[in-house]
Amino acid sequence: MDGSTFHSLKQSLETVKETEQLISFLDSKETFSFPALKNGLFPAAIAHESTGYQSIWVRDNIHIAHALFAVGKEKPACKAMATLTDYFIKHRDRFDDIISGKYQAAEIMKRPHIRFDGNTLAEIDEKWAHAQNDALGYYVWLYSLLLKQGKLTPDKESVELLAAFVRYFEKIRFWEDADSGHWEEARKIEASSIGTVVSALMMLKRYLDQSENWSHFTFGKKRVPPELMNELIEQGQSTLSQILPAECVQTDPLLARKYDGALLFLIYPLGLVQDEMAESIMEDVRTHLMGEYGIRRYQGDSYWCADYKEMFSEDDRTSDFSENQAKRDRLLKPNQEAQWCIFDSILSVIYGQRFLKSEHSEDAQKQRFHLDRSLNQLTTHESTFGPYRCPESYYLEKGKYVPNDITPLLWTQANLMMALHQWKQTVAQR
Repeated sequence: MDGSTFHSLKQSLETVKETEQLISFLDSKETFSFPALKNGLFPAAIAHESTGYQSIWVRDNIHIAHALFAVGKEKPACKAMATLTDYFIKHRDRFDDIISGKYQAAEIMKRPHIRFDGNTLAEIDEKWAHAQNDALGYYVWLYSLLLKQGKLTPDKESVELLAAFVRYFEKIRFWEDADSGHWEEARKIEASSIGTVVSALMMLKRYLDQSENWSHFTFGKKRVPPELMNELIEQGQSTLSQILPAECVQTDPLLARKYDGALLFLIYPLGLVQDEMAESIMEDVRTHLMGEYGIRRYQGDSYWCADYKEMFSEDDRTSDFSENQAKRDRLLKPNQEAQWCIFDSILSVIYGQRFLKSEHSEDAQKQRFHLDRSLNQLTTHESTFGPYRCPESYYLEKGKYVPNDITPLLWTQANLMMALHQWKQTVAQR
């Protein structure tokens, strides 16, 4: 009966009431359950430990916290951000040591760690691709947004931490720094990371302008001036103008990448890329990355490629491949990349926001198209994970696309929740 009820609710969605009924149904099935640690942080997935996803990723926590905030659930969002701030303050020396030159940014394990033990806020003693400027940028962006809106109140330590972030981005020259980015893979100069840092600096500057807090914005005893912030923003924007709508334009064919789903996040939630450039990125994703079940992260992505579980042990499936990715890439057969479930809902939100401004029916149609795809990605009663769960991706297992072991992924849940929230606004306006 549940299945037919879900199908019926999914087919309608022509009014706010019908949309709320579907949201309530999925809530009753715990589709939008976000179990957090006592300190408010979210594991990446509700999954057994063999996936490795019980650790805390900065990036995932920001996307989850932002989604909760976007749909009006401010308390858990602010709690997660406050604890992330505690984590970065606890390990502030990571920033200071790079800025001072004690360690070089090329020493990846000396960089700020973007994956850690959430219960203790301790770093994990395991080699990892910690060169992830996007993760650091997301933190500064959302924390600054919450400060700007008065949802959190900074103390002296947290203001100094934000100043350290700025000096860190300056020291590593983020606009030309090769990092492992959203997908934690081979290091390259990628637009999605540069754009996230630019968004962070812009939001931080707005907060400081609004709060008139520039006089207290110091690193050590030295003031961090607005002129420096402007210069860093301009450097990042200049580089983006040379790369977008591609992700990476380096000459090395192993690094160059024309299409990448991560670029969507520069449109939403960051709002950095708009108008014609946003349209170009969305059409690139829809044309070159969209599959029957989901959307590929990028062409040639070997993570959870066909029969992945047969080729890697449980311990190796989520290992750090950032320095030996070619080994994994050799296992990928053409057009057999995993199809991810975090992107359709973001596209739906973007088209929904465009519709509220344009009132063009085509925008609403594309919004509904990608919302329907997102809902169709939920697991069924036949799934080993149970029904109404949000997978990380679908991958080929013995010739059939099935959810991978990272099910449910909280980031997928968060994006679907926002997409339904955005659809309510569309049907209310039509």
